[in-house]
Amino acid sequence: MWSSLEWQAWITLGIIFFILMALIKEIARPEMIFLSALGLLLTCGVLTPEEAFSGFSNTAVLTVGALFVVAVGVQNTGALNFTDRLLFKRSATLAGVLARMMVTTAAMSAFLNNTPIVAMLIPRAQAWSEESNVAPSKLLIPLSYAAIVGGMTTLIGTSTNLLVSGLMVSSGYEGLGLFDLTWVGLPTALGAIAYFTLIGHRFLPNRQQLPASESELEHYLFEVRVAFTSSLDGKTVEQAGLRSLGDAYLVHIFRNSHFIPSAPDLRLRACDILTFRGSLSMLDKLLKVPGIERAFDGLDTRSETTMPLFEAVVAPSSLLVGRTLRDVRFREHFHGIVLGIQRRDTQIEGSLGTVEIQPGDLLLIEAPPGFDRRWNGRRSDFYLVASRHPGRVRPQRRKAPLALFILIGVVLLAAVGVAPIVTTAFVGALLMLLTRCISGWEARRSIDFPVLFVIASALGVGRAIETTGLAEAIAHTLIGAAAAFGTIGVLVAVYLTTSILTEFITNNAAAALMIGIGLAAARDLNAAPEAFAIAVAIAASASFLTPIGYQTNLMVMAAGGYRFSDYFRAGIFLNLIVATIAISVISLLWL
Repeated sequence: MWSSLEWQAWITLGIIFFILMALIKEIARPEMIFLSALGLLLTCGVLTPEEAFSGFSNTAVLTVGALFVVAVGVQNTGALNFTDRLLFKRSATLAGVLARMMVTTAAMSAFLNNTPIVAMLIPRAQAWSEESNVAPSKLLIPLSYAAIVGGMTTLIGTSTNLLVSGLMVSSGYEGLGLFDLTWVGLPTALGAIAYFTLIGHRFLPNRQQLPASESELEHYLFEVRVAFTSSLDGKTVEQAGLRSLGDAYLVHIFRNSHFIPSAPDLRLRACDILTFRGSLSMLDKLLKVPGIERAFDGLDTRSETTMPLFEAVVAPSSLLVGRTLRDVRFREHFHGIVLGIQRRDTQIEGSLGTVEIQPGDLLLIEAPPGFDRRWNGRRSDFYLVASRHPGRVRPQRRKAPLALFILIGVVLLAAVGVAPIVTTAFVGALLMLLTRCISGWEARRSIDFPVLFVIASALGVGRAIETTGLAEAIAHTLIGAAAAFGTIGVLVAVYLTTSILTEFITNNAAAALMIGIGLAAARDLNAAPEAFAIAVAIAASASFLTPIGYQTNLMVMAAGGYRFSDYFRAGIFLNLIVATIAISVISLLWL
């Protein structure tokens, strides 16, 4: 089989290896890697321009883009805020909260983008943990995993499902229906929820967040400045009220290129840089003191409003590691200003500009809106960028019923076959704009264009894998290796290969590389193509072993105080449960 392949197939195979290595080593953002691969296929003549760019007009891309707008419209109106009363009751037990939280999160993730759902529920879960004296580490990994398994239950639950369906259509098959995945995804989600509620939470770490006196008070470093015309000029530290602050203390003063240790009788001077160690809540309080201002001017000094604040976790591969903020010219390179640094288990010495950054440092950054969206796609610099004070407008609660009505209409009309999901999603997004549930500016910001570029270019790469005969050759090899176990054995091989890939590269990339192989295997075995397509979709989303396989896993990492090994310990049995349920149900229904 391999000997009969022509040169186009071997070039495609080489480009696939390039994609895999580039994604694993994170040499560039995923969308850039896939677009580059598409360009190579086009340049080498493997694909015609029509084949290469057909993905950009695929209904999967249009559906995902429209659903981003619908999801943010629902979020902006506060239509999902009822979950507070439903999920986090003060007298509830851990098992009860886990069950309600995971069921509700999975249900919402079946129809909405799971990233804003997890972002909304993280502070709620942390608040309940503090009130109930339960470690947040017992809640937040289950929250992320519930969002993941919830996305497996419907076609629109995650962009991966839509990508798989789009690739089926481009290969000449009928796409998946809105609830085709539900037959497999629902029992899988229920199995995951039952596991964590009854047993799984015992494998989660019990890391209580330290109080400010032990954690934030020791390890967060931030700076403020005595204003040029400040009334504090000439006053001592004690007279200025900066000695006994409770949640923070003054470490030293930077004046005329020299550090001066803090002392109660030390007199302040205009333009002094005051370095504090403590809780970041004290930074907000200090900035309200007359005569105290931020240590550095904002990016836009003409604006009358402050920019949003973001927290960013430094990745080991970041250009910041081993260098100071001054060395890398952080403001020019990242278009933001670092207001504070936190380092776990270590006390930071010096000023913000002279501290050498280490992997895992948490930076508090003032930056323009969209900073998190821009840098979350570049894991080489930051594991995660999360908004601390988003600065978004107050929810339009009176429009919440309207937003929910639009969402239900999108799902219901597609479910009963009145119109395809791309039509209902597109009309739903337009209605969100026309009814002002979301502004035009917010709609543009809501669309995750890197995800759309990955899907569109992955469709082109997938077409090359199929048309060159490469998918057929790989499928033939898999069938030969698993022939002794029959069709189910081949299904297991496709599932496990996809599952392993998704832990090292993105879920969309894993699905794009494996769906053609799965469909070719189904064709050779004369099996239902839906069986292998759904297996690829489920396996590509089943990222439970590492924090880097899925964005929601990264989102809860810092909030729950998790380590890399915590995900493996919590996810290994869940991976086995999901795989067993998914393969069993697929075999019963389609094979």
